[in-house]
Amino acid sequence: MVAVPRGHGDHAINTVGLNELESHEEGDTMQQVKAVVALSKGAPVEVVTINVPDPGPGEAVVKVQACGVCHTDLHYREGGINDDFPFLLGHEAAGIVEAVGEGVTSVMAGDFVILNWRAVCGECRACNRGEPQYCFATHNATQKMTLEDGTELSPALGIGAFAEKTLVAAGQCTKVDPSARPAAVGLLGCGVMAGLGAAINTGNVTRGKSVAVIGCGGVGVAAIAGSALAGASPIIAVDIDPQKLEQATKMGATHVINSSETDPVEEIKRICAQTYAGAEGADVVVEAVGHPETWKQAFYARDLAGTVVLVGVPTPEMKVPELPLIDVFGRGGSLKSSWYGDCLPSRDFPMLVDLYQQGRLDLDAFVTEEIGIGDVEAAFERMHHGDVLRSVVVI
Repeated sequence: MVAVPRGHGDHAINTVGLNELESHEEGDTMQQVKAVVALSKGAPVEVVTINVPDPGPGEAVVKVQACGVCHTDLHYREGGINDDFPFLLGHEAAGIVEAVGEGVTSVMAGDFVILNWRAVCGECRACNRGEPQYCFATHNATQKMTLEDGTELSPALGIGAFAEKTLVAAGQCTKVDPSARPAAVGLLGCGVMAGLGAAINTGNVTRGKSVAVIGCGGVGVAAIAGSALAGASPIIAVDIDPQKLEQATKMGATHVINSSETDPVEEIKRICAQTYAGAEGADVVVEAVGHPETWKQAFYARDLAGTVVLVGVPTPEMKVPELPLIDVFGRGGSLKSSWYGDCLPSRDFPMLVDLYQQGRLDLDAFVTEEIGIGDVEAAFERMHHGDVLRSVVVI
């Protein structure tokens, strides 16, 4: 029996063990691996043993190499998404396809992939009109991973990658350059892609446009990096945390505003008017907080005919702030929301990984620390201090 070659550098797993390949051939229905699970609302996460089925039709088992710790995982633990406990957490991941099920041709065992939560259906109205990035029927694996006692797990965003291995729909696997660093490129699976895409895909940021980003966590800083990649100027970062503003500068912000000290709307207008005579704000304002007050600031900080992009995730009880309808009409432009950066993984992931490999997109800068699978709870605590862009679990 021939082991599958890897060739993914120091971060890779060099071969699939013969016993693992043989177990698939012998028809075993599942294997057991270690994983991070949220068993109940608000309780600390636990590392437990879970059952991962062999892939069925249209599915793939992926050996996870790295997975970022995202705020969305914390929202799952806190019951902020839904109450379908227990949750198998983790979703910003890269790894090696170990096995595929019947009918899968897009990837094969040995492929290095980034996992995504937009496995497009190819059949809905959006797909049929040539806009699969807006697919209305994205899908996940059909089979369920379970606890040892058979309790079904709810994988975060249909992925569940704080695990040695995970089961996903094959369409959730995007093949990319195998020499790329898993801890860095795996972040394209959610937060970094959301921010980059909010600027480039949703906001249509290009050379000659001015950009302001309100909220400089991981997603906001990614929007700044995307704006810099597109050649925008000025690029204005807004936050109340000096550490985050410093990170924003490193990723391409030309100006920073501490909104606890300065009115961000007036300061954005002033900066843009200095660059472009007559400007009344930024061409594109990305709101990466998800709060009514900062969304209202974004609305008034944009230029006439400018664009507001909401990529920050609000809570269910939040409402659009009251605005005079004449202001909505009189300012023109667009008010948009960005879901997953309006990305198409099969198009965007390989391109962005290539830019990373060329040194034009510094994904390494998003990796604040690499941690073990047992350190996720501590990483959640670090989020509250604002001194990390991403903690990345390396398996």
